[in-house]
Amino acid sequence: MAVETRKKMNVPITKPSLGEEEARAPYESIKSGWVTQGPKVAEFEKAVAAYVGAKHGVATTSCTTGLHLALATAGIGPGDEVIVPSFTFIASANAILYTGATVVFADIDPRTYNIDPNDIEHRITKKTKAIMPVDQIGLSCDMDPINAIAQNHGIDVVEDAAPAIGSDYKGHRTGSNAHQTVFSFHPRKVITTGEGGMITTDDDALADRARKLRAHGMSVSDLDRHTADRVIIEQYNELGFNYRMSDIQASIGLVQIRRLPELLRIRIEKAERYNRELPEIKGLEIPYAPPYATHTYQSYCLRLTKDCTLDREELMTNLLRRGVATRRGVMASHLEKTYTDRIGTVSLPVTEEATEHTMLIPLFATMTDEEQTYVIDALREELGSA
Repeated sequence: MAVETRKKMNVPITKPSLGEEEARAPYESIKSGWVTQGPKVAEFEKAVAAYVGAKHGVATTSCTTGLHLALATAGIGPGDEVIVPSFTFIASANAILYTGATVVFADIDPRTYNIDPNDIEHRITKKTKAIMPVDQIGLSCDMDPINAIAQNHGIDVVEDAAPAIGSDYKGHRTGSNAHQTVFSFHPRKVITTGEGGMITTDDDALADRARKLRAHGMSVSDLDRHTADRVIIEQYNELGFNYRMSDIQASIGLVQIRRLPELLRIRIEKAERYNRELPEIKGLEIPYAPPYATHTYQSYCLRLTKDCTLDREELMTNLLRRGVATRRGVMASHLEKTYTDRIGTVSLPVTEEATEHTMLIPLFATMTDEEQTYVIDALREELGSA
């Protein structure tokens, strides 16, 4: 049945999967009086660290503040350079600027949309202090060559895994494959705490410093002070930040991390349906899945090929009129004024081609079969059969 002859639906680009258990979760925190960072945050940190296979989790207010904190604990500052892909939400590069360091953009692999290790090599200088690979759209970067490059040059790796909790790299969960990894729990991600982030690491000293710096540099946490059997006078030995997650958020996160395997299963099933049916539509290329990694499908990213009968903006507009929300694939941060004003023109041809020809379509765990059928039919009506 053609889309025009059926009842119009409104299908959002994404929707968090939150239910009664998440709604009830904050009650105990509210009743206890711990509404800022407290025991639920500590419990959530342990749960995430255990899930990914890391020694430590350090919860933050967002992935952006987590990235800033991870860079700060690694000693990144003015005069340093950090290599990052441009094909990512601008927060990745912004976190580098917050430290006073210089952003060095690198190009991406045309199939995975993740940073190209070969291009990293070409951009390393004596000032390079770290690499920030980004697990774009929920797919882990090829971390072995990235870690090897870092080791060869004596530089650090801070993995921006904002959309990638639950993904695997060569049998190891994302969150255990870099010196520090940072996740996002924004509502667009696989699991959410409303806003929130998490650093995972095996480095005891970095984790300890991150916990201090996220709380204004306080020498001892509020939780430890309030549960001690003696008076503790805290000290502030260095400039810190207010990047603390609340127990209300963490209580929701504890429910979500328990549900993560099921949420991932549903997402993957829906992505596999797209993978089967969308190649039958003219001008669409489905996401590439490399053999070394599993995908969370935090978003479902299509590439419009030269056979596509509509340009991307026209297609997105037509789909919006049908009630199907879409988004451009991923921004090219180096083209934004924030960075053109600072670093001028950078040649990243693969990034620029990808940002012009990719598009995100709806995919979320609570998406019904009827909604997904509606999206597929809408694309078919607009573009025709291959």
